[in-house]
Formats: sequence, C-alpha cells, structure tokens
Amino acid sequence: MVEVQAAACLDWMPTSDPFPLSHQLTTQPKACLFDLDGLLLDTEPLHARAWQQAAQQFGTDLATDQLIKLQGRRRLENARLVCTWIDPSITPEQLLAVRQPIAEQLLPEAKAMEGAESLVRTAGRLGIPMALVTSSDRESVQRKIGNHPWVNRLQLMICGDEPGLRAGKPAPHPFLMGAERLKVRPQDCWAFEDSKAGCESALAAGCLVWRLIRKTEDVHQPASEAQALMHDERLFAINQLSEAQSWLEALVSKDD
Repeated sequence: MVEVQAAACLDWMPTSDPFPLSHQLTTQPKACLFDLDGLLLDTEPLHARAWQQAAQQFGTDLATDQLIKLQGRRRLENARLVCTWIDPSITPEQLLAVRQPIAEQLLPEAKAMEGAESLVRTAGRLGIPMALVTSSDRESVQRKIGNHPWVNRLQLMICGDEPGLRAGKPAPHPFLMGAERLKVRPQDCWAFEDSKAGCESALAAGCLVWRLIRKTEDVHQPASEAQALMHDERLFAINQLSEAQSWLEALVSKDD
C-alpha cells in the first residue's frame, strides 16, 4: 500500500500562526465551501495507490514528492503530468485507461476524515449554506460518497467537470463558482482544504481558508516561492476539523 508522506507539501506553511485566530475571526461565515479528497473523505492514499499502480504498469515507480504534486488537481491535468514522468510518448488517455479501473475499485473503500461528518452536520444545523468544491468529476464523487450519505447535506456540488468551469484548482474559479451559486461573496465564505493547490485556489478567490494538516505531516520552514501564502492572514492551519467546528459554534453563539 502506497502511503503518501505529505511533509514535503507543507514546506509552504508557517511554523506558527503570526495572526492569532481571535484577532481574525470576528463574524460567522455566510457559507462553507468544502473540498472532498483528503478533507471530508480519506481518499488521498487511495488515489496515490491508483497512480502508482498505473505507473508501474508502464515500468515506472512514482516518488513520494511526485504523488504529493497530484493532490487537489483535476484528473486529466494529473495524467498529463504523470505522462511526462513516465514517457512523453504515452498519452493521458492511455494512462487513464489503466488508472481508472484501479481507482474505481479502490475509492469506495474511503472512510470519512475524523470530524468531517460532525462539522457538516453542525454547519447545517446552524443554517449555514454549504457547497462541495472538488476537482473530482461528478461520477467519481458519487462513487466516493456512496457510503457517506451525510455528504448530501451539502446543497451544491461544484465538480471538476462542471459545465462552464474555466479552470480547476489552483485557479480561483471553482471557489468563485461555488460562492456565486450560493449567492454569497467569496470573502464571506470559509473554505476547507488540505492540499496546496486547493488552498491557493480558495485564497485567490478571496475566502478565509482552514487548511487541515494530516497526522503524517510535519511543518517545515516555508519555501521561498510560498512566502505570500505563508503570510496570508486568511489561512489557518488546523490538526483537527473539530477546531474549526468549535470556532464556528462560538461565532454563531456570539452573533445570536
């Protein structure tokens, strides 16, 4: 089983929060926008296994840092990238013909991330509109959430194959579309993400971003190219989704 040790993808995160949450979180969100893979459902190790097994059939073992780069992005974009690592003569379609049957068999095994269902149910109970904003296509989403009917509490799904979506993560368009369809400003939304691409997308859209850190990750000194993200006061790193839930409940109670 391929386990992605995601420490490398955290080299853009701060080692401490220079902007205390109490100074930044003063009003409740008007909407919550949730990523799916690695945030609500623990699918990232399964995606990694599918990419790795497909690459092996073409004679290549993918390194951990390569697998990390695939997180949060749309499937076809990832296939194009993996082809450059394997053999540029291989087409994305050829790679996906091998990879997709593997993924389809693995993904229904995905379990809920700790605290995910409770956070979604809490936001719903508090009357906060919710949308799923994912790079996965709609068919894949339905396959993943088959054992998790609570995901259907989200009123809206923006998927990677959404008609009219100009670009996927890390571009801001998925979160902009989610906010627009919920009829709220992106600046009034809380976005929940786990990947670098997803956080870049949500921040570019103007959202306040909760970035879930996996238990297998370590926070390292940020890379020079990520200084803007590191110092963005709208980005908060958390170890458990329950941390964001506690803030949500406190802010709603304060505003009542």
